[in-house]
Amino acid sequence: MEKRTLTGLEKFAYGIGAVGKDMVYMLSASYVLYYFQDIMGVSAIAMGIILLIARVFDAFNDPIMGVIVAKTKTKWGKFRPWLMIGTITNTVLLVMMFAAPPTLDPKGLVAYAAVTYIMWGVTYTMMDIPYWSMVPAFTESGKEREGLSALARSCAGVGSAIITIVTVMSVAAIGSSMAAKSTDNIVKEYDASNTSFTYYVIERDADGNATSKKTELDGNLVDVVITGTQKVFDGAVGDEETKAGVIYLNNDNTDYTFTASGMTFGESDGNNAIEISMDSQDCGECVVAIYVPAEEYNAITTASDTSLEIMAASTLEVERLGFKYFSLIIGILFIIFITITCVCIKEKSTVDMKTASIGEMFRALVQNDQAMTIVITIVLVNTALYITSNLLIYFFKYDLAGSNWQGNYTLFNTFAGGMQILAMMLLFPLLRKAFTTLKIFYICVLAEIVGYVVLLTMALSGVTNVFAFFVPGFFIMSGAGILNVVVTVFLANTVDYGEIKNYRRDESVIFSMQTFVVKLASGIAALVASICLTIFNIQENSQTVLDMKGLLDKIASSGVLASIDNSSVIGLRMIMTIGPTIVLVIALMYFKAKYILNDEKLQEISMELVMRKSKGEEEK
Repeated sequence: MEKRTLTGLEKFAYGIGAVGKDMVYMLSASYVLYYFQDIMGVSAIAMGIILLIARVFDAFNDPIMGVIVAKTKTKWGKFRPWLMIGTITNTVLLVMMFAAPPTLDPKGLVAYAAVTYIMWGVTYTMMDIPYWSMVPAFTESGKEREGLSALARSCAGVGSAIITIVTVMSVAAIGSSMAAKSTDNIVKEYDASNTSFTYYVIERDADGNATSKKTELDGNLVDVVITGTQKVFDGAVGDEETKAGVIYLNNDNTDYTFTASGMTFGESDGNNAIEISMDSQDCGECVVAIYVPAEEYNAITTASDTSLEIMAASTLEVERLGFKYFSLIIGILFIIFITITCVCIKEKSTVDMKTASIGEMFRALVQNDQAMTIVITIVLVNTALYITSNLLIYFFKYDLAGSNWQGNYTLFNTFAGGMQILAMMLLFPLLRKAFTTLKIFYICVLAEIVGYVVLLTMALSGVTNVFAFFVPGFFIMSGAGILNVVVTVFLANTVDYGEIKNYRRDESVIFSMQTFVVKLASGIAALVASICLTIFNIQENSQTVLDMKGLLDKIASSGVLASIDNSSVIGLRMIMTIGPTIVLVIALMYFKAKYILNDEKLQEISMELVMRKSKGEEEK
């Protein structure tokens, strides 16, 4: 009987499922820390601990789910029912996770984040295990299975890249639209008849910093319109005591425009700034400070009749609503894509599924020193990359800053994601023609280290042009992309080594650990990133609340207009560059000391396995 080969529709159906599930995974992996810490105000260290615990929990959850799937028998097969159940429940948890109630107190938000994120991980495993395990249920040959797995991995990379590229801009666009429609909005106009304004114009230098030149103008000529739900503070933020009910608006948390002396300034212009502090949303007092370049400063302060009109809207609310509805859109696409997979692919009636218990996974590592070496190397290499990726959004938002930080962040991620995919598809085959996989490993790790050194040098020297950051981005992301391929090859090599050493092939057990160790690396990196955010007060400094006296004091001292203070800037740069470099150096030294499977050793192992097989057949 002729074996049936996969149709184009079946390949497409399986690949589109990978796109959907990795869109969901990347959204959670890349933005859950930012969402809860920066937007919802959850303690960074609490989030780091939650993310790490969830990843450790996966060590127990993954094999348990594998056993449950293996024992499932339905008329729809054993894989597809769990694939649909996991997808639907995971989508519900995803939307819940990015729709945290803003009315919860800090402890309530920590509990909410912990429950939704851990349950999200459980339901993702519920879908992920059957997705990868179902390949033997509708393929025939080993070569066909390898090709389909490679296709799915590539499609998963596409799904991850889509989220990396579109999330920030999509969240801003969707959030702006939804905030405008929200029934919770404050829409308040202020004028001289009911509000006492203190109004300052402050000159900015060529670098955008506040100077000592400032002028107080007539507060009776100020008109302010605020739209969008504002974060009204309850009297305590971090270690700072603030007036209860204070509303504080600045460049970091507000979209704004203002018109002064006939000149209109928009946030997108990037050559001005604004700070507003009022005692409540129904305030009778308000302090306003506008920061403008020297030429505009002179024009405003010398005008005979200077009036000020301001329109401001909270971007904290924009981002909160943006993530809520963006996650809903991604979840719906996820369900559609997996439904296509389940409808277009038919399982064979009987297929065995091998599952690895925790004990088997532990035993395979302990008894196979080379597998242990590669697993630890994978954790270290991925931890280095994830530390940077977790902090990258803070670097663009608070360090490089600027009104177009979302656009620059998206542009950089587009380049970085593209380089990672191209490196796997094009650079690796080219390098393989000239070097062994072992040498390619060393080249890629060194390339990443070079990239981080260049990135640190650029960050410390004040480079702000996003295109300049493509240079270190090329070295880091190209190296990371190729390493994904190389370490998978090394992991396969350890299977043959284990068979020689232990007279047992632990192929399924060893490869089942690959997903877990990548998750573990993401958990460790999230904890490191959260410690960085906590130590250097990235959240507190970026959301510092100034009451009217505090803002007046800042104006009096001509405080530098910065998203975060200088010590926080230096700390952020150090952790996201020196931290990964140290981890990569450790990985390089550990790998060099422990890994022995060079080409000569692999050839020796291959010959030994052939001899054993021949001897076994003769004995039969």
